[in-house]
This record gives sequence, C-alpha cells and structure tokens, in this order.
Amino acid sequence: MLVDCDTCTVRGDGCADCVVTVLLGMPAVLELDDDERRALDALADSGLVPPLRLRPDERATG
Repeated sequence: MLVDCDTCTVRGDGCADCVVTVLLGMPAVLELDDDERRALDALADSGLVPPLRLRPDERATG
C-alpha cells in the first residue's frame, strides 16, 4: 500500500487523527506492506493509535 499524503483528500482536517501523522509526522510518501498494514490496523482496533485516515484522490493517483 502506498500512502501519499500529498494526494489525500482529507489532508489537513484528517491529519491530526491519522496514524501516519501520529507515528511519523508528515511524510510525503510512505509504503506499507501487508504485514505493516495489519499491525497498524490491530493497534487502531485496540485503541492504541488512531486509524489510517488516507482517502486518496483518484484523480491524482490515476
């Protein structure tokens, strides 16, 4: 999974409650493999971190 904060449609409003921003600050691009995504989902489901709020802009990503 490619997380590109520059193409996220909720960037700004959603950043404060997004796991990427909470754990890493504001990276331009982050690539997560399936294991990493499952680990973040498990942490979010347990209430330890906020969920990934990424909402890609389909026009920007093709």
